[in-house]
Amino acid sequence: MSGFRAFLKRKDIEISLRRYGIDALGAMAQGLFCSLLIGTILNTLGSQTGVAIFSTVGGYATAVSGPAMAVAIGYALKCPPLVLFSMVPVGWAANALGGSAGGPLAVFVIAIVAAEVGKMVSKETPVDVLVTPLVTIFAGVALAALIAPPIGAGANYVGALIKRATVLQPFWMGIIVSASVGIALTLPISSAAICHSFNLVGLAGGAAVAGCCANMVGFAVMSFRENRWGGLISQGLGTSMLQMGNIVKNPRIWIAPTLASAI
Repeated sequence: MSGFRAFLKRKDIEISLRRYGIDALGAMAQGLFCSLLIGTILNTLGSQTGVAIFSTVGGYATAVSGPAMAVAIGYALKCPPLVLFSMVPVGWAANALGGSAGGPLAVFVIAIVAAEVGKMVSKETPVDVLVTPLVTIFAGVALAALIAPPIGAGANYVGALIKRATVLQPFWMGIIVSASVGIALTLPISSAAICHSFNLVGLAGGAAVAGCCANMVGFAVMSFRENRWGGLISQGLGTSMLQMGNIVKNPRIWIAPTLASAI
């Protein structure tokens, strides 16, 4: 057992809440911001202004959200170059098989496993340039085929819960939908996909928007002293998912935005 622990230390594999729940999750949020979120902003600019180039660039950025998140996670886990570059197809497979709602969560789980497996075999053979990418990609894609669809189904179940809330009387429905979508927005799942899948429009759609705003603007304002204008803009216009690492570290910071969503 001591030999295995020494091997993990030599490979810089640290199985801890900090490494996975803070470092990897925080990096994943940045990868998501630099692809899907920026793409969404550009697509919105294109649709509102009629300037086609915004929509074109936004489409390209959105399309590579899976690889961007996986590479960001690999970077946070300190992967060697061959492992890091192999995360591109792993992220694509996990995001595609996880579906529109569960893709980000699937990428998070699968990229961590693929990265650590890749680090284990990295530079252990004379043909490292062949073995390391092969093992990393095969492990990641095989795991994606196995668990990404159930993760996507679970994310859709969250959407089903939100849909059930819409059949309640308007007052309680507004509270439940707003708080639920605000939480989903900050978690590593796609709240936009959930809302689109279940056609949350009208009163339910308004409540969902309020919940998203409470989390995004709430975290942006709360962290202004530490993050200044860059954090205000990236969270207020981008995503509160950037705070997931801090939420894991101190869950109490989520209380105020969630209460604001409900109110």
